[in-house]
Order: sequence, then structure tokens, then C-alpha cells
Amino acid sequence: MTDIWSYEEDLVDVVQSISGFDVEARDGRIGTIDDATLDVGSSYIVVDTGPWIFGKKVLLPAGLIEAIDLDEEIVYVDRTKEEIKKAPELPEGSFRDDAYRVDIATYYASGPLTF
Repeated sequence: MTDIWSYEEDLVDVVQSISGFDVEARDGRIGTIDDATLDVGSSYIVVDTGPWIFGKKVLLPAGLIEAIDLDEEIVYVDRTKEEIKKAPELPEGSFRDDAYRVDIATYYASGPLTF
């Protein structure tokens, strides 16, 4: 992956229609897509990881998306459920905040974690 904030070229055309899709990590379902952007060089999806009391919203850079299944409405990402759960939580209204985006990029740039 060369640019963590950019979609693979073959995914760009379908991104606007993925809100509400399930998100499948390498080891199972992790949540649903709340939002997706097509911002050049800073694209991402917002994933709601569950009910409000147990889940949280996290931002995943677009470069982590491996595939999108339009028929099954599933977005596949290149991280484990644990990695996504441990990601910095998305503070209300902070997804465009530069400091938060740096934290996210740093967290995910290290590559897949092993447990």
C-alpha cells in the first residue's frame, strides 16, 4: 500500500454507495459504515463498531480497503477486529482534524499487528 489515504483505483466508482455496508476485518465482522469520503489524498470511511454502549466510531483510511462486494454489501479491510477496536476513537466532529488524522495514520501505517 503506497498511500494510506487513497482508494485503490478500481474502488473509487462505488465508494459513494457503501454507507450502511457491513465491514469485514481479516477475522470477521467489525461493524457498519457510517460515512465514506472521496477527498483526494485524504479519503476514509467511518466505521460504527457496535451499539452505543459497547461500540465506538473509528476512522479507517481508504487504503485499508481491500475489496467491496456490492451484492452482499460488505467492505473488506486489511486489519483485524482487534486492531480496529484499539484504534483511536473518533471524537465527535474531529475526522477533519489534522492532529487526529496524524494519530490515525501513525497507528495504521505500522502495518498489520500480530497478537
